[in-house]
Amino acid sequence: MALILIVDDQNTNRQIYAQIAKRIEEDIEVVTCPGPAEALLWLKTHAPDLILTDFNMPGMQGDDFIGHIRSDPKHADVPIIVVTVFEDRTLRLRALDAGATDLLLSPVDHREFVARARNLLKMHRQSQVLSHRANALLESLKKSESILAWTQRENASRLVNVIDTIPVMVSATDLDGCFLFMNVYKANFLGLKPEDVIGRNRLDVLGKQKSERNSAIDQLVISSRNGLRSFEEEFTGSDGTKRVFLTSKSPLMEGDTVIGVVTSSQDITDRKAAETHLHHMAHHDAMTGLANRSMLRDRVDREIGRCRRGDGRFAIHIIDLDGFKQVNDVHGHATGDELLVRVGEGLREIVGENDLVARLGGDEFAVLQANVTSESQIEQLGKNIAAHLPGAIALVEMSSPVTASIGISVHPEDGADFEQLVRNADLAMYRTKAASGDGFCFFAANMDARAREEQRIDNALRQALEDEQFVLHYQQQVDLKTGLIIGCEALLRMRDGEGGFIPPGEFLPRAERNGLIMPINEWVIEEACRQGARWHRMGLPDFTIGVNLSPVQFQRQSVPLLVARILGETGMPAHLLDLELTESIVLHDREQVAIQLGQLRDLGVKISIDDYGTGCSSLSYVKHFPVDRLKIDQSFVRDMQSNPSDAAIVRATINLGHSLGLEVIAEGVETKAVANLLLLEHCDKAQGYHFGRPQGADVLEQQMLAQTGNKIDHVEKIQGLA
Repeated sequence: MALILIVDDQNTNRQIYAQIAKRIEEDIEVVTCPGPAEALLWLKTHAPDLILTDFNMPGMQGDDFIGHIRSDPKHADVPIIVVTVFEDRTLRLRALDAGATDLLLSPVDHREFVARARNLLKMHRQSQVLSHRANALLESLKKSESILAWTQRENASRLVNVIDTIPVMVSATDLDGCFLFMNVYKANFLGLKPEDVIGRNRLDVLGKQKSERNSAIDQLVISSRNGLRSFEEEFTGSDGTKRVFLTSKSPLMEGDTVIGVVTSSQDITDRKAAETHLHHMAHHDAMTGLANRSMLRDRVDREIGRCRRGDGRFAIHIIDLDGFKQVNDVHGHATGDELLVRVGEGLREIVGENDLVARLGGDEFAVLQANVTSESQIEQLGKNIAAHLPGAIALVEMSSPVTASIGISVHPEDGADFEQLVRNADLAMYRTKAASGDGFCFFAANMDARAREEQRIDNALRQALEDEQFVLHYQQQVDLKTGLIIGCEALLRMRDGEGGFIPPGEFLPRAERNGLIMPINEWVIEEACRQGARWHRMGLPDFTIGVNLSPVQFQRQSVPLLVARILGETGMPAHLLDLELTESIVLHDREQVAIQLGQLRDLGVKISIDDYGTGCSSLSYVKHFPVDRLKIDQSFVRDMQSNPSDAAIVRATINLGHSLGLEVIAEGVETKAVANLLLLEHCDKAQGYHFGRPQGADVLEQQMLAQTGNKIDHVEKIQGLA
C-alpha cells in the first residue's frame, strides 16, 4: 500500500487531487492537510511514499516547506511534486533548489499527474530496495576475509541472487581494475555473461575511453576512502541503444583496508528526457518555438564575452508589429496567434545561420546578429527584415494592415550589457514608429559623442605606435597531467600614460575598423617572436607562444610572407609560434584563407582555433583547414561544474579534437575543481587565473627557470645573450 500526502490550502483542490491520486494504483491511502504547519506535525509520526504540495500557501512558501521536510533524514528521499504556475520561472527554480523532485503546472492535467506520480512511486520503491540491498552487500563484504571467500559462501551467493534481480547495474573491481563481481542486469545490458567477466580488466570489458575515465574516478575513491557524489554517464547497450545512468561509487572495505570499488548505476534516461523538455520550455517561447528573453540574454552575454577580445561586434534588432492590436480586436486571438507564428517563421528564414531569433513577448521580436564587420552589414539585415516580413504577414487572412517597426543597437557602441542594448534598440524602434513605422532606425542618441570618442581613440592609437606604448603580457598554459608550463599566450596591452594599462577590448575594435590593426598586429608578432627567440637561446625547454591573428590581416596582406620575414629576422623557431584563429577570419574568403594557412603550416608554424564552440561554423575549421589544436571558449569552461549543457559541450569538443588527432586546451580555468573536471575528461592543456594571470615576460621567465631547475646566474645569461 502506498501512502500519499496532499498539502493545499484550497479545500476543492485537496478533494480533486485526492480523487486523482486514488487512480494511480490499487491500495492507495491519501491523507490531506490544509497547510504546511499541519503537514509537518503529521510527518513527525508518519512516513509517506509521495507528497504533493502547492507552492503558494499562507504562512509558509513551498520552498521553505520542502526545506523542513528534507531536513528530516527520515524524509530525505521521499518524492515531492510541487504545483506551480508556468509563467513564474522564479518559483519553479526555488522549488527545485529546495529539493522538489518534480513540477506540475497549474491547472493540473489529470493524466500527467497520474503518470508522473506512478513513475515517482516506482522509482522511490526501487531506490529503497537498492539502498537496503546495497547496505546488506557492504556489510557482508566487510565481514568477508576476501572477495573470493565471499563469493563462495552460501549466504553471499543468496545475496548475489538478490542483487541480480534489481533493475540497477552493480559491479565491483579490485585495486588493479579487475572485475570481482557484475550483476546480471549490467551484464545483460552490455551483452556479457557475469561469470565471463570475473577477473577481467575493465579495459577489456568497457573499452579504452570508459576504462580510463572509470580508472581516474576509482583512484579518487581509493585515495579518499570515501564515496563520490553521484554523476551522470552514458552507456551504449549491446543492442546499440544509448541510455543515461546515474552512477555512484563507494570504497570496498576489508576491515580498515580499501580493497576495491563498488559501482552502481541507475537508469535515468526517461528523467533526463523530461528535464530536457523542461529546459527547452524554460528557454523557448511556447507559441512560436523561438528563443525567449532568457535564452536571448544568455546568448548576448556570451557574445559580449567573445567581443572583449576585440573579435568583431554584434547587433540587436528589435521588431514590433504595427497594427497587431487591431488584428486581435477585429479577427480574434486565433488569427493574432497565427500572425505571430508566421512572423517568427519569416524571421528565421531571413537571418544568418549564426544569428538568433527570439520572441520577447506580445508582438515584440528580437534578432541577435552576430559577427558583424560593418555598418552596411547591419543595415542590410534591417532592410531584409523590412522587405521580407510583409510576405510572411500576407500568409494570414485578415483585412487589418500590419507592418513592422525595427530598432537597432550595436555592441559595444550602444551598450555594454543586455539590458542597455535592448533598451537602446527599443528607443530606436519607437523612433521608427514615430516616423510612421514600416522601416528601421539605428540608435543614435550618442552619435556625436561616439564620433568624438572614436577620434580620440584613433589619435591615442597612432600616438601609442609612435611612442612605443604597447606591451605584451603572457598568460601561461599548463599540461593538466603534469602541471608544468608548456606554453603561453601573448596578450596585448596599451599603456595609458599614468602607469596603468588599457584593456584590448577598449581599443582593438576601433583599430580593426580604422586599419591601424595592421601595424599593431605586426608589432605583436615581432615582439612575441623576439621574446620567444630569446628564451630559446637561453636554453629554456621548448614551449609555444600563442599570438591572435586579426581578420583584417588576411584580407589586406600575405600573412605567410609576414610571418616568414619575422621568423627569419628574430631567429624564432617556427614550431614554437602558435597562430590563433577566430571564426570571423574565414567569413569572407574561405578558399584564400585555406591557402594561406597551408603556407603557414609549410613554414612549420602551429595553427589553433581560438574560442572554439561559440559559432555554428566552428566545425568547418576542423574539416577544411589545417589546424593543430582547439581552444575551448572560456564561456563553456567557466560554468561547466554547475551547467550540464556547458559540461556536455566541453566533453564533446575534447572527444572531437582527440578523434581528429588534435590537441585540446581549455581557456578560462579559474578554480581547481574545474581543472580536475577537465583532467577527468582527458583535456590536454589549460590556461586561466587558476594557473596564473597575464604577466610580464620577466615574471614568466623566472617561473620557467624555477621549473627547469636552471641555476645559471641571471646576469651571466643576459651577458651571454648580448
